[in-house]
Amino acid sequence: MEAMDAERRDRLARDPLPLLGRTILVTGVSRRAGIGYATACRLAAYGASVFCHHYSPHDQEQPWGADDLNAVLDGVRAHLVGDARIADLHSDLSEAEAPDNLIASAVEEFGAVDALICNQALSGSDGALGDLSAAELDRHWAVNARASVLLAQAFAQHHVPGAPASIVFLTSGQGLGPMPGEVAYAAAKAALAGITVTLADQLADEGIRVNTVNPGPVDTGYVTKETWRTVAPMFPLGRYGAPDDPARLISWLVTDEAEWITGQIINTEGGFGRWRPRGS
Repeated sequence: MEAMDAERRDRLARDPLPLLGRTILVTGVSRRAGIGYATACRLAAYGASVFCHHYSPHDQEQPWGADDLNAVLDGVRAHLVGDARIADLHSDLSEAEAPDNLIASAVEEFGAVDALICNQALSGSDGALGDLSAAELDRHWAVNARASVLLAQAFAQHHVPGAPASIVFLTSGQGLGPMPGEVAYAAAKAALAGITVTLADQLADEGIRVNTVNPGPVDTGYVTKETWRTVAPMFPLGRYGAPDDPARLISWLVTDEAEWITGQIINTEGGFGRWRPRGS
């Protein structure tokens, strides 16, 4: 009986390094306050080698500014386990050939890539209906939707059929409530949620799972005290989302524990309620 109990415990025990020996590509690892960085650190701590994509010119255009990329990469490197390592590439994913080049670079560096996490996002250059230009719509489509589709396509082309692999897209909960003044962003991110089931169905026979995560409202350096006062009643757990909140889910989805999950759009929002107090 004791031997049987020990065997059962071994079979069900959680592997502390569920990604040991695997390589994962994460896009948008540009800032230590970002979801991409938190995810890359989690993956490294789980045993993976990580290929980090970054594009700091985008951050330079934002109110929060760019981070020190050496510090970003050193931060991920600090979590590596054993022989795992990181590599990186600076790339503008609005360029049509960039996704193919990024996947090819990761494969050349590590020999294979076991999972792809499309975390890149274009912020700003947006507006409400009536304020939009074709160029703004096209720019958001190129980075927030087209690049992810092309990355998935290139990933599948380099994948060994039948080998377990996974893709995770990031969306923005645009189907759960309005995103005022962000029509271009919402439209592009909605496309990823809309094709998740289609891609999951196509790639299932090749052993590739496809899921999409809505990280919910996450403080990546833009939340002010005034913002928090406005939205605090919408957070039943009493705090804003932190980058590691979605990072835990994203990282878990590329482990074998999630082998039965594909074709899903998963929200991780801490119970966020999309309502505003009367008069606000």
